[in-house]
Amino acid sequence: MQDSGRNLTYQLAHQLGAAIVQGEYAMDKAFPTEAELSGQFNISRSVTREAVKMLTAKGLIASRPRQGIRVMPGSHWNMFDADVLSWTLDARPSLPLLKEFTQLRMAIEPEAASLAAAYSDDSVKMDAIAAALARMKKADAGEDDALAADIAFHCAILAASNNRFFFQLREFIQVALRVSIANTNQLKGVLNASYDDHKKVYDAIAAGDGERAAGYMKSLLVEALDLIDHSLSEK
Repeated sequence: MQDSGRNLTYQLAHQLGAAIVQGEYAMDKAFPTEAELSGQFNISRSVTREAVKMLTAKGLIASRPRQGIRVMPGSHWNMFDADVLSWTLDARPSLPLLKEFTQLRMAIEPEAASLAAAYSDDSVKMDAIAAALARMKKADAGEDDALAADIAFHCAILAASNNRFFFQLREFIQVALRVSIANTNQLKGVLNASYDDHKKVYDAIAAGDGERAAGYMKSLLVEALDLIDHSLSEK
């Protein structure tokens, strides 16, 4: 029963969270009370209460005495929360939002590549990067999923950095990359990311050359930013 309750809680939080992000609940109007939500979705008050707590923790809503539950402005949303990011990208994967995400990647991934090069003697983590790169090669031949392989490559580098904070970002990065890479590839007019460009990153990491690894990673991201900026300028 506990698992069932948790599943119902998450399902309700997911449904309400997506609806909030899509603008179905306006900030200038009262959000339904827990009792109203319980009746509307025909679920217990305890499940509703937990779902409201989840959405409050994610920054989407706030509950105040005598004011009830209110939808918070987007600036309060926890964009590092994988659910919030997924709902936002699914609802409106705007170019400005993708630009902000790519700028964040620019601040993290070149450094992660440099750190990975410093730990290039870690065969397990290097094998994971190599395996992802091999998947990208197969994807070029139609033998693997190009997007999944690309995401695996970038996340393997985060893990190889041996930085716990970078590693903790992997779920967030995975969610955002799924939309970001698909959109930038579309802007480039290609289906797959460049295997050769990603291999340069891997080769530099494997050689223990942190500066070169960071430079090649930065080049990948600069290209994505340039594409987004160019598309924004045409609007």
